[in-house]
Amino acid sequence: MSTLKNKNVPVAMSKEQQLDRIIRVDHAGEYGAVRIYEGQLAVFGDNHPMSDTIKHMKEQEDVHLERFNKLIREYNARPTVITPLWHMAGFALGAGTALMGTKAAMACTEAVEEVIDQHYADQIESLEDDESELAETLEKFRQEEVEHREIAIKNGAQQAPAHGLLYGAIKLGVKAVIKVAERI
Repeated sequence: MSTLKNKNVPVAMSKEQQLDRIIRVDHAGEYGAVRIYEGQLAVFGDNHPMSDTIKHMKEQEDVHLERFNKLIREYNARPTVITPLWHMAGFALGAGTALMGTKAAMACTEAVEEVIDQHYADQIESLEDDESELAETLEKFRQEEVEHREIAIKNGAQQAPAHGLLYGAIKLGVKAVIKVAERI
């Protein structure tokens, strides 16, 4: 059994189970992030003032997803069986917030990336020394998620109508889908 440092990961979980869970949930999350940005871009199109910024963030998420596609194979991890839900829900969240306006789309990014920042930090803390390469990958991706959150705040996320409600609902939803992806 693995000696885990993070109280959010059950102590009785083997190292293999822990790694399977980390890779599964992160793969699902990166897939969802790509779909959120695809939804936002579908609404905003190529000529919107935020399109280049959103494309930049999506390109980084594409790199993250590709890395987790490889990690799934390397670790022989089980991907989540509810990818079709992520496909629809991520796109709907991105498109829905974009339809509410630029600031709402940025509030979505702010909320999602805040949760993911903490999620990656918790995972990094839980990894043992022999998983330093995975920890470095997670830290690199965490820093890019922090960058996305800062971009969102800089572009008016906190001025979105009903920011607190929108932000809180999205954070709650992201935390819930993380729990689901960890398990199935």
